[in-house]
Amino acid sequence: MSNRRVVFVVGSGRSGTSTMSGTLQTLGLHVPQPEVVADSTNPKGFGEPQWVVDLHQELLGRSGVQVSDARPRAWLEAGKLSADHATRERVISWLESQFADGGDELVIKDPRAAWFMGLWRASAERCDATSSFVTMLRPPTEVVGSKKKYYDQRQGDVTRTAAWVNMMLHTERATRGEARRFVRYADLLADWTQPVFALGEAFDLHSVKTAMAGDIAQVHKFIDPSLRRVTLTWDDVEVPASLRDLAEETWQTLDGLATEGGDTAEAHAHSDQLRVAYDEMYADAEAFAHSTTLAARREGSIATRRELEAAGATRPGPAPAGRRADRVPHAVRAMVPESARRGLRKALNRQRGRED
Repeated sequence: MSNRRVVFVVGSGRSGTSTMSGTLQTLGLHVPQPEVVADSTNPKGFGEPQWVVDLHQELLGRSGVQVSDARPRAWLEAGKLSADHATRERVISWLESQFADGGDELVIKDPRAAWFMGLWRASAERCDATSSFVTMLRPPTEVVGSKKKYYDQRQGDVTRTAAWVNMMLHTERATRGEARRFVRYADLLADWTQPVFALGEAFDLHSVKTAMAGDIAQVHKFIDPSLRRVTLTWDDVEVPASLRDLAEETWQTLDGLATEGGDTAEAHAHSDQLRVAYDEMYADAEAFAHSTTLAARREGSIATRRELEAAGATRPGPAPAGRRADRVPHAVRAMVPESARRGLRKALNRQRGRED
């Protein structure tokens, strides 16, 4: 039996995933190098391999999925790439090189990884490695508040809360039946030894089970409870009552999974019910917002047409439609659906024929 192990640290960003990854690294697991460089949002470091982050950003771009995507169907779009043979071979080759360079026990952490767990699980299996998953848990209000403080300000509380529900319920479903543990961020900060050494036993991690006193002392220095800088409640997060209630029930269900003996069939069934409820809630929201979506498309088409007309006016004669479109800023073109752009190109070609 192979001694190779890969621990995937998953869950929503700003939930303590970096602290967990850094702790396992300090105890002897290998975080593939180079790592994402620490910054003011994470002064202790991210514990993320840069190659993994770059891969996930590429795959998210190809699938049209955001890091924090509230759409239930985003899982289907991202999942299609998990079965892509060429992508899987890239991951297998990279994993093999990491086992060769870093030893038999790896820790891979990136909040984007949740979208591609099928890809990683299958690739690890091809490398004759055992996969295990640790999902970090933090109250949704604190996650939303932390992202609001440190990340893109264009997303509001509603979108961030919905994205948290979507991410966490599907992460639970995707790891079900695997070697997994749920760890509360608060427990990790209060006394990291209990959840981490429990992981070592559950996942049969040699580095953790044989950690020396010096390694343990270094983890004590590494973990800084003061970095839990955002502690909001629902009074601080502006979301509709229905979404608030669903998010709170999701949190309570996941929190129960972190309790010894709490990862039960009953809890799984409740999680499934919540996921169905969220899908229905999101479908209702899309139906309500349909007119707004159509209006945004019309506005985008109008803006593109004006840009094209302005671009054409600067030339001494008619220009090919494709070259006119090239002069429109990418940000403007990206707002317009492909079907609308095709229609606009046809109209411009007809206009060109009349001018000629």
